[in-house]
Amino acid sequence: MIPGLVILFFLFVLLLIRSADIVVVSLKRLSVETHTKVFALSAVLLAMATSFPELFVGITSALEEAPHLSLGNVLGANIANITLVAGLSAFIIGRVNVHSEFIRREVGIALVAGIIPLVMLIDGSLSRVDGLILLAVYGAYVTSFFKERFLQIAHQHRKEGYVHRFLRNFTNPQMDIHKAREFAKLFIGVALLIFSADVIVKVAKEIAIISNFPIFLVGLILLSVGTTLPELAFSIRSLEDKEPTMFLGNLLGSIIANSTLILGMAATIYPIEVVAVKEVSIAAAAFVVVFLTFWFFVRSKLRLDRWEAGILLLLYIGFVVAEFF
Repeated sequence: MIPGLVILFFLFVLLLIRSADIVVVSLKRLSVETHTKVFALSAVLLAMATSFPELFVGITSALEEAPHLSLGNVLGANIANITLVAGLSAFIIGRVNVHSEFIRREVGIALVAGIIPLVMLIDGSLSRVDGLILLAVYGAYVTSFFKERFLQIAHQHRKEGYVHRFLRNFTNPQMDIHKAREFAKLFIGVALLIFSADVIVKVAKEIAIISNFPIFLVGLILLSVGTTLPELAFSIRSLEDKEPTMFLGNLLGSIIANSTLILGMAATIYPIEVVAVKEVSIAAAAFVVVFLTFWFFVRSKLRLDRWEAGILLLLYIGFVVAEFF
């Protein structure tokens, strides 16, 4: 029974990832074809594209009153990003060089973003107020990160409102079949995202009941490994293309989005009460340990060597063993 559910679980995780890919590709093409370079379309959505699986699972689990799954997914994904994704990518490709300015700013922001919800959980819950605070933190980060882009958009709005321009392009009678096809793909992708996320939450609940494990643990281990596959694929490709800044930017950006935007939305929809205290405590401690270890490795020599990547992978194995034993 459980093996069958696990196989079904991962099949829908793969569908979730594929659906996210369809949405991202359609957004990219539409942003070009409709000549709309608005921030919300081409910057925010595409920058957090690899976090789409976690986002839709977070929203769906909260709506189905099972936000513990999202909490486990976020904490597990943050740990997996630093250990499995960064570790496997660097181990396969080899040495990864890091720019010192990037380390000073982005790594520090990601660490703070990852710790904020852990501090909020000390009282045993993430309330709606906590969720709104996390969303505000993400908004502040995005506003700062894309400050220059916002100024460009403000200049565009002085000339012509974005909504008017977008609707004009959308309702243009000369809109070709290809553009209409991209809109259809976008809506299909979103529908598949919602459907697959809904099935994942339901199957995760069933696995938790049958195995007598907290649903938090299902999200922490099973779901987090599945939803970090886009980050792994992107990271390996970035390193193959000699783009270590993209590699690190994607990982750290995912941690920031997971810890603030996704947890913030889930908690705002449905407050998260900590029921698996031991498991949450281990995960919180593991995140701090693996992140500080990663930071020490890249900060000391401004690079991540293969043997250091191996240590990160061993830390993940140790984390999983600690959770189950």
